[in-house]
Amino acid sequence: MNKSPQSMLVVIGASAGGMAALKELVAQFPEDFPAPIFIVNHMSAHTSGDALVRVLNESGSLTCVHAQDQQAFESGHIYLAPSDQHMLIGKDKILITKGARENRSRPAIDPLFRSAAVAYGNRVIGIILTGYLDDGTSGMMAIKRCGGVCIAQDPEDASYPDMPRSVIANVGADYCLPIAGMGELLSDLASRVLPESGPAPDDIVIEAEIAQRVLSDLPSVEALGDQVPYNCPDCGGVLWQMKEGKLLRYRCHTGHAFTSSALIAQQTVKIEETLWVALRMFEERQNLLVTMSKNESQTSTSSISQRAKDSKVHIDRIRAMLKSTEKDSHVEDAGPPAS
Repeated sequence: MNKSPQSMLVVIGASAGGMAALKELVAQFPEDFPAPIFIVNHMSAHTSGDALVRVLNESGSLTCVHAQDQQAFESGHIYLAPSDQHMLIGKDKILITKGARENRSRPAIDPLFRSAAVAYGNRVIGIILTGYLDDGTSGMMAIKRCGGVCIAQDPEDASYPDMPRSVIANVGADYCLPIAGMGELLSDLASRVLPESGPAPDDIVIEAEIAQRVLSDLPSVEALGDQVPYNCPDCGGVLWQMKEGKLLRYRCHTGHAFTSSALIAQQTVKIEETLWVALRMFEERQNLLVTMSKNESQTSTSSISQRAKDSKVHIDRIRAMLKSTEKDSHVEDAGPPAS
């Protein structure tokens, strides 16, 4: 690629409905598109992403590949984050890490956006497309604070409008438009020649470094926010709260990070898991008590039967709670929590 400090980068984040949206967008890029394109599309850890690579290669004239660690990138190429790994941007190279999940996702959008903002400042063009919740909002804030361009899909055009709506509400998009109108705009923006911007703010650099070195540490997170009386639902560690405008985010020293919406969603998952374990244990207890009542004397049977009835009351309550969590769980399944 052009190694000059003026080269632009395009970073794109998508989630639910992402394949169709990315297919439509990629079809608009000309063969001589003057910037590299980096894509994070939320996917399960058990999928390879090969289907999306194939679809994007068939949809347009640019070459799409799975990104590899330490890979040099070129203008006019598309780099897709691999399954179950974060994709970051360094100076003239790609970094692939197995860092902790952010917003319940790996790959996540925020680490890509932040790393690009730190490495390329005002020469980053960020695009947020369809998806649930708000991954990408904090990363887009980083791009905006470093002088880059913020583009959001028109929520009315998105299959799942949460992510673009969050960016528009919390960051303020420089451009908000349907995907059909993005190709010409991007070709124009990517052709600009800009002076190299100054260093990124310290907090953005710290978060980018956390993602790059895989593990966080106490001094890092203490520099970002204040400790709060909540625990990380993924590892059980203490959380620190950060406030970016109206957006509340949380980090643990292990490296897991959540917006408030993602934290509630993951807490709901953990509560449901705990309730299922409790239900199993109470059902086993009830079955054992019923079995015991058949083999005990009549005097003991009355007490055992009452204990079995009490267990049934708890079982019914837990089942009711599980039904309640089902109503609250209309959120994106971003995969299992990180270990």
